[in-house]
Order: sequence, then structure tokens, then C-alpha cells
Amino acid sequence: MSSMTIGPIAPATTDPSERSALLFWMIFTGLSIFAVVLLWRFGLINLMLTSDRTYISSVIAVLYILTCGHCFLRTRAIAREGAAARRCREALAAPDGGKVLDARATALPRGLVRDHIESLVTKAAAQDYRPVDQTLLLRTLADRLRGSNGFGAFVSDTLMKLGLLGTIIGFIIMLAPIAGLDAADKVAMRSSMGLMSDGMAVAMYTTLAGLVGSILVRIQYYMLDAATQRVFSDAVVLTETYVTPVLERKGAGTP
Repeated sequence: MSSMTIGPIAPATTDPSERSALLFWMIFTGLSIFAVVLLWRFGLINLMLTSDRTYISSVIAVLYILTCGHCFLRTRAIAREGAAARRCREALAAPDGGKVLDARATALPRGLVRDHIESLVTKAAAQDYRPVDQTLLLRTLADRLRGSNGFGAFVSDTLMKLGLLGTIIGFIIMLAPIAGLDAADKVAMRSSMGLMSDGMAVAMYTTLAGLVGSILVRIQYYMLDAATQRVFSDAVVLTETYVTPVLERKGAGTP
């Protein structure tokens, strides 16, 4: 029987979770596009656009597409920050990783986490390497990581209100002919019924578009916020484990 020697398995060059945020966004968007294609294939989207005389549904659709683009850019940025944070951890966890801090962390991969570490090193040097309180710096890091993520909540609320605006306009269109309605005039009755039907279509389609768009935006930015929180947590663990102990040892005079 031949023997086989198994050597140490080389670590993966990239963390499988490195691109998870972007991957989840792409999967969610792919499913959304597939649903839109099906609805278009069965004529439902065309029916909604032609029935909505106020074009509020079209405005909601355009705003949703633009928001998806913004969410993609933010998700890609967070994925890059997460990758940079992991490379920083690998560099600092090396046997001589503490030497990286001697050059004010300029050798670390570029990103917000490196900027935070540089600020920690600068603050520690300014106070003669006494114990460093990074609470305020962590708040700044959290704000910079979130960036314009709040745009998602704003758009979600706006889509909902646009849908409600369409509902109100639709009911106005539907109820307007009733005031001057003459039951004896069959032609006027038929015309009024058509206007009422158009008003109801506007109210229902705009409400549906606003609700669906708001929910989909919420889901996308929830995933984005979760990814941002993971990067922030990694940064906290990284600095508390590999950065502040080294800086405090310098203050104590130990290598």
C-alpha cells in the first residue's frame, strides 16, 4: 500500500466572506430582475404603466433603479473596506506585526481601517503612549463606514409616500365625476364609470408600486448595514487585539 504524505494546507488567498455582501446584493438583484421579466412577459408592468395617468408609478420605478445603483456602489465600497481590514489583520498578526506601527501604519493596506489605526498611533504618540481610549475615534470610524447608507431609509420612505400620494390622487379622480352625475343621462353615467375606473387603477397601481419598491429598498440596505456592522466589528477586534496592546507596551518601555 503506497503511503501519501499530507503537508500543511495553504490558507486561502481570499476570505470566503470577503465578497459576501456584494454577492448577496447580486443574488437579490438577479432575483428582482427575474421577477420583473416575468411580470413584463405577462403584460402586468405594461398594464400598470399605461393605466397610471399620473406617471407616479414610472417615477417610483426610476427612483428605485437609481437607488439600486447607489446601493451597489456602497456595497462594493464596504466589501473593499472589509477586504482591506482583513489584510491589515494578517499584517499585524504576523510575528513582527508590531513593527508596522513604527512607521505610523503607512505600510498597511489603504482604507478607513488603516486611517483609524493611523489616528490611534498619532494619538498614542501625542500622549506619550499612555493607555489609549479610542471611543471617539471609533465613533468617527462608524460614521465614515456608514457614509451615505442613510439614503436608503430616505428613499424607502419617499417611495412609500409617493405611493400614498398616488392613492389620494386616484381617489380624487375616481370621486370627481360623482358631484355632477345625472342618473338619467346614460352617456354621462358611462363616462363617469370610466373615470372612476381610471381613478381606482391609479390608486391601486401607485400604492402597489410604492409598497413593493419601499420593501425592496429596505431589504437591500438592511444587507448593506449588516455588512457595514461586520466591518466595524472587525476593526474593533483588530485594534483592541493587535494595536492598543502594542502601543501601551511602548509606553511601559517593554519591547
